[in-house]
Amino acid sequence: MRLVLQQFLSLDGVYQGPGAPDEDTSDGFGRGGWFVPHLDEAFERLAGTWLGQADALLFGRRTYLNFARDWPKMTDHPFARIMNGLPKYVASRSLATADWDPTTILSGDIPAQIAELKGQPGRELQIHGSGKLAQSLLAAGLIDELRLAIAPVIVGEGRRLLPDGGAPAGLRLLSNETTPGGLAIHVYESTGLPRYGTYGGGA
Repeated sequence: MRLVLQQFLSLDGVYQGPGAPDEDTSDGFGRGGWFVPHLDEAFERLAGTWLGQADALLFGRRTYLNFARDWPKMTDHPFARIMNGLPKYVASRSLATADWDPTTILSGDIPAQIAELKGQPGRELQIHGSGKLAQSLLAAGLIDELRLAIAPVIVGEGRRLLPDGGAPAGLRLLSNETTPGGLAIHVYESTGLPRYGTYGGGA
């Protein structure tokens, strides 16, 4: 399976609390819900296409607990059958039980276990949100593709997907588009380490 990261971001790289003011108030974050004003039917269709390519879902503990709380209740949502039915994996060294069936808890050497999952037959193992987990897997060179939905807003605080001191990574742009609501959709393929050069002028 290919490991694919799908992440909602602000223009300044924040991923915390995109969906509601009270979604994630950890560390005193009080600016949640910044992604919602830019949702539209075009993005909903695209997100549905992406989700239709998943054979399993991968989460960090915080995102998993939020999703496990909310998705079983969202029976009328068009994505509910897929989200609730797909095999789910949660990376956590502290979580003892996981009630959102079917879920498997990954602990110990998490990158090694995810590398094993990638070796199984299937299309995509999708990371939804879970920024800290995504950072560690990007540093380990395990993420094959990044799908970033960037909202036209500067949040100004909150956890960022690509903080200072993160591991370098080379990417190749596969596609980009914008939605009527102003979302910029960038899809990248991981290419290993970045390339460097010296500008010499000219074309």
